[in-house]
Amino acid sequence: MRIDSLFGFAKPTISFEFFPPKSEAGFTSLFATIDDLRPLNPSYVSVTYGAGGSTRRNTVSLVERIQRELGIRSMAHLTCVDHTSQQLGEVLDELWSCGIVNVLALRGDPPAGQTQFVPAAGGFANASDLVRFARPRHDYCIGVAGYPEGHPQCKDRAHDLEMLKLKVSNGANFVVTQLFFDNADFYRFRDDAQKLGINVPIVAGIMPISNVAQVKRFTGMCGAKIPPPLLAKLESLEHDPQAVHVAGVEYATAQCRDLLAHGVAGLHFYTLNKSKSTVEIVRALSAQHAH
Repeated sequence: MRIDSLFGFAKPTISFEFFPPKSEAGFTSLFATIDDLRPLNPSYVSVTYGAGGSTRRNTVSLVERIQRELGIRSMAHLTCVDHTSQQLGEVLDELWSCGIVNVLALRGDPPAGQTQFVPAAGGFANASDLVRFARPRHDYCIGVAGYPEGHPQCKDRAHDLEMLKLKVSNGANFVVTQLFFDNADFYRFRDDAQKLGINVPIVAGIMPISNVAQVKRFTGMCGAKIPPPLLAKLESLEHDPQAVHVAGVEYATAQCRDLLAHGVAGLHFYTLNKSKSTVEIVRALSAQHAH
């Protein structure tokens, strides 16, 4: 069930990311979404991690439920936010005892209203420390994040890559990138990482655009940029949600085709708990690759 056992074959991995819903109704609709995506045979799915007690429990129970009830390999995100090392150790032990062997180790975003990340007393300041802590605890397959356009809080891409190298040296098995819309950024990032001796698989993070205001908000937060021609096209269609959806699917499909042609290790879709765009993109890619 380890994700790193899937790389290195002719077929790149295809994976989907979800977040734990806030309500019971949200869980029902999320399971409907996952059911829609199931026929696409994802290599694995991942579930994001909220700090705070209830969302923390939701992440653990959701990954466990997806893997047990739906039979889909699952990866739990884990962040340093508001957690001591003891609490993080407890979460890692709980995941392991539930049969979850894949973890995405992240620093995490500062809590709402804070601009600087402040580690919890007795906690960790960055993902590389979390990886080093998790590595000997159980035989986890550990993923980490990579930033093709640089981490939003890191002004220097060279330093950013050194931080990625440290995460890999501390025991990370593969990298999943932040979303990006210009493949040239991804190829440069991958080349630079390899030159630095980072030789684990690098999976491309893809976000299908379905809402213009939303994608502007996301890119603003994560430091990704929308290429001007794409932004102009989206803004011209903003009054027509269906046209935005079609344009978003077309763009992401073309982006994925190009990545596949350039030997990407995998495609990781940020689904935002919706299935429609992702289903259309993956079906279009499968139709092209059908023998």
